[in-house]
Amino acid sequence: MATSTATVAEHGITGWRFDNTYARLPEDLFTPTQPAKVRAPRIALLNHELADELGLDLRAISPDAAAALFAGQELPPGAGPIAQAYAGHQYGGFTMLGDGRAILLGEHRTPAGRLVDIQFKGSGRTRFSRGGDGRAALGPMLREYVISEAMSALGVPTTRSLAVVTTGEPVYRSGAQKGAVLTRVAASHIRVGTFEYAARRDPATLRALADYTIARHYPELVEAPQKYLAFFRAVSDRQAALVARWQHVGFVHGVMNTDNMAVSGETIDYGPCAFMNAYDPATVFSSIDSEGRYAYGNQPNIAQWNLARFAETLLTLIGPDPEAAVAAAMGVLNEFPARFEGYWLAGMRKKLGLQTDEGGDAELVQGLLDWMQKSRADFTNTFRDLSADGPPTGERYQDADFRAWYTRWQDRVGPSAAPARELMRSVNPAVIPRNHRVEEALAAAEQRDDLTVLNHLLSALKLPFEERDEFAAYRTPPVDECGYRTFCGT
Repeated sequence: MATSTATVAEHGITGWRFDNTYARLPEDLFTPTQPAKVRAPRIALLNHELADELGLDLRAISPDAAAALFAGQELPPGAGPIAQAYAGHQYGGFTMLGDGRAILLGEHRTPAGRLVDIQFKGSGRTRFSRGGDGRAALGPMLREYVISEAMSALGVPTTRSLAVVTTGEPVYRSGAQKGAVLTRVAASHIRVGTFEYAARRDPATLRALADYTIARHYPELVEAPQKYLAFFRAVSDRQAALVARWQHVGFVHGVMNTDNMAVSGETIDYGPCAFMNAYDPATVFSSIDSEGRYAYGNQPNIAQWNLARFAETLLTLIGPDPEAAVAAAMGVLNEFPARFEGYWLAGMRKKLGLQTDEGGDAELVQGLLDWMQKSRADFTNTFRDLSADGPPTGERYQDADFRAWYTRWQDRVGPSAAPARELMRSVNPAVIPRNHRVEEALAAAEQRDDLTVLNHLLSALKLPFEERDEFAAYRTPPVDECGYRTFCGT
């Protein structure tokens, strides 16, 4: 048989190198699970660029073989599929959870030596499905593919999307929708919720999970004194840096439950997420977040709240004296606002081209944000407009308050205007996944089997800091986004 049409099983030519270390942890943390059989898998999207980074030669197999692979119909050599157990505080309430419609194939070793999870989403029921069908609809899987790849291009730590495959079978939500499976790549799928689950099992399971996670994600701490406290501090630091990056690009996660906080420091689970257009800290898109718990401006506070739940799981490891352990954990937790503020301000300085640190910088940034909120200015475009050579044009920028702020900013930048603007253009995107453009692409794919709109959007998002004429339309915010809502379909 020719190489171009060979299947995975016949030649194993795709370059998989599985290790499956998580499956060597205590059995309480997972259960062996096989993907469900589906009728007619077909490739919707393949991420060849990511595959190349992973050392996978997807061009060497036929579309049918690739569809079978990424629908879980023919597993790659060395895979050991499991469903992971975890818990989580969802909107503040604790729930026992687990991979209800996801299956971890195992960990793949990249050519660079990095260990990454390969996970299917939408691949059928597991022990943790709690009565659900374990399937996923095409629209939410495409949304995760688009947003996660956009976040990666923006430089935000994130899980990645390797493939989306349609199953040829309907899934039923508010009505019949096309079924699909997403292949997700992550540093790992270990969550704060994983520790919440382990802490409610037995001490040996919790310690095994903690030691494994430290060795995998924070190997420099393996021999550290007070390593579990150091582990908590390291996770807190990564979360502070991550949420600051969200704030810099106007990203609203939408469902910051503890089971959606990865201890690796990656963005995970793109359910009701969206990007803010007009600047407003109270921006909420999720249809079920009626109280604004996960609003854009509240994301740092929620990250700290989630970390408090994480700290609770580690107390017995931090020390045998409960009061001393709580005091030590609280000391780290109370550092979070300053850590976040440091990362946020450093990033905002770059967005304004400030190459040195001065005492009034936070007030300068806040002055711009206050004006943006008052004038309903677009968050992304305002920073990009400031990156242009010369004063920004447009009626909004003739406002007296803005002109006064602009003068203060120019005085702060000083004579280094050219390198300042070069820095600004490297961190202020020209293109983001505008919500109306994402919806337009998803509608074409779902309703007309037309992926050209989505692929054009992906091309625009691949180089977000470049202004390219063919993608100029993607810079324009919607005329009116009042009432826009997202739904947790992933």
